[in-house]
Amino acid sequence: MHTMNTRILVTIVGVWLASTSAAFAQFGFDVETGGVFPGYNDVRIPGKGGTLFSLSNELKTESSIFVRGRVLYSFSSRNTVSVLVAPLTVKASGKIPNAVQFQERMFGANTPLNAEWKFNSYRLTYRYDFAKSEEIEFGLGLTAKIRDAKISLSGGGASSTKTDLGFVPLINFRFLWNPSSTVGLLVEGDALAALQGRAEDVLAAVVLRLTDSYTMRAGYRILEGGADNDKVYNFSLFNYAVLGVAITL
Repeated sequence: MHTMNTRILVTIVGVWLASTSAAFAQFGFDVETGGVFPGYNDVRIPGKGGTLFSLSNELKTESSIFVRGRVLYSFSSRNTVSVLVAPLTVKASGKIPNAVQFQERMFGANTPLNAEWKFNSYRLTYRYDFAKSEEIEFGLGLTAKIRDAKISLSGGGASSTKTDLGFVPLINFRFLWNPSSTVGLLVEGDALAALQGRAEDVLAAVVLRLTDSYTMRAGYRILEGGADNDKVYNFSLFNYAVLGVAITL
């Protein structure tokens, strides 16, 4: 009898949890675009033995247009899982007054150079909202990030490319303050620092609520970080002017 009651209780709890999750289940789509503007971008490859040079000061990096997208699934009202795709590729060109050792290649002083810097980011995030009211929303979570990075340099008949595909754990956070039913202030992002390097991707934006399902936002995003080890030294900063749209189904 005790076993039977336990099974019945487990079944009831399971059905209740499933129905609760279904009641609060929501899908969402989030798209951002705008301009991305280079700050610093310092490179030395290999990290020990290479020549330190700047893709933004010694070479010239043009500003460009970016697009990134996210799919979200919220359940039990406070739990959210999301997948983000955030590609970024910039190109630089110019001359460096000294010779540059880049991987196995030596580029002579004042050689016309072309560089490509790629940092595509793919992230799986889980976040729990500790506060969720009409006025305040605040949540923390974990992000598993896959970085697909590449730095290439060419000029004077020579070329060399360094690629890197790796995993980075990050802390996710989100804070939304709604002073009115139509306007909100949002700060959210992923960030973490360690001995091997650091990464920050943070947005501050004004949110305009058009309907219960549609919101628009405008603001500023900073992408900063890098790594310092024997193979690679690269620290960079990019500034984003952001326009975004979010849709909840």
